[in-house]
Amino acid sequence: MSEDLKLSMSIDIENLTKTYDSFAALDDVSLSIKSGEFLSLLGSSGSGKTTLLMALAGFVRPDAGSIRFGGREMIFEPPHKRDVGMMFQSYALFPHMNVFQNVAYPLKLRGYGRAEIRQRVEQALATVELDHLIERNINEMSGGQRQRIALARAIVFEPKILLMDEPLSALDKRLRETMQLELRRLHERLGMTVVYVTHDQREALTMSDRIAVMSKGKIRQIDTPVNLYERPANRFIAEFVGESSCLPVTQHAGLLQFQGRTLKTGSAVEGLKNPSLVVRPEKLQFVAAEAGEYNHLHGHVADVIFQGESQLVQIDLGEGMAVAIRRPTRSSESNRLPARGEAVVLGLHPHDTLVVGNEP
Repeated sequence: MSEDLKLSMSIDIENLTKTYDSFAALDDVSLSIKSGEFLSLLGSSGSGKTTLLMALAGFVRPDAGSIRFGGREMIFEPPHKRDVGMMFQSYALFPHMNVFQNVAYPLKLRGYGRAEIRQRVEQALATVELDHLIERNINEMSGGQRQRIALARAIVFEPKILLMDEPLSALDKRLRETMQLELRRLHERLGMTVVYVTHDQREALTMSDRIAVMSKGKIRQIDTPVNLYERPANRFIAEFVGESSCLPVTQHAGLLQFQGRTLKTGSAVEGLKNPSLVVRPEKLQFVAAEAGEYNHLHGHVADVIFQGESQLVQIDLGEGMAVAIRRPTRSSESNRLPARGEAVVLGLHPHDTLVVGNEP
């Protein structure tokens, strides 16, 4: 692809609203996406993420608000004049066309000449490492190859913005994880601005520069993958992103307590409403009760679940509360896990002790 493709474009969204009868698909959404950024819209079904993407593409007309690409207002521009690449969940390839014809289609719509079409298609297919299959029929392609062809078609006219609607969801787990890394490397090489819709939080954490978590038509938190995971803004984010248990804590004389013990934390906890202790499996340790540097959780082993490279130990804390601790699978006897029913003490370091409030 040409060097011009690295000249990406910023996106600014302000007060975007879209309702269907009484349902608010987008509820006063504002968001700025930097030029060249890979931003994922993460949320469950009905959260508004696909509606927002379709509004960017021009397939959905918002009721109110502003969408600017590089400072230019796009609300009233039709899709074909927005000059964005689009990759759908179904790939939307034409089965009666071969690989070359599918990738060339956007160029023909834009009136490119035959020689330039050939050159650009070959470049796009080389970018996704499929140039050797340029004359193959689509029905001869595997799922992963079709995904690459759809990507080549989306970038062949060198858009500065690429919109992607769950493009990996139809692939099996192993191929999906491989393609996540390939898409990330491709983005780093091409430099275009990418807005990527997914419901898979691990996928979003793997690929994104930043993630916007959506729920009920609103953006609940936008941050880097590390900050989103390590410092969720509230209980909703903590439960949605990553594997965690949220345990109710009590407040007494300005201190937070769990199981009658004061929690030592590495961050400020003032002003939280209905606070919860966020416990992630990889943050816990099996400790002796006298290990003073830790916060302690007391319970009994409810189950030990083998999961291949790791084992998940489920701990019953009593009063309807439970947590899990994950440990690598090892053969060494020195790393024996406690048996079902065994009393255990779990240690949570103060730096890993995160307390969040419920959403207002």
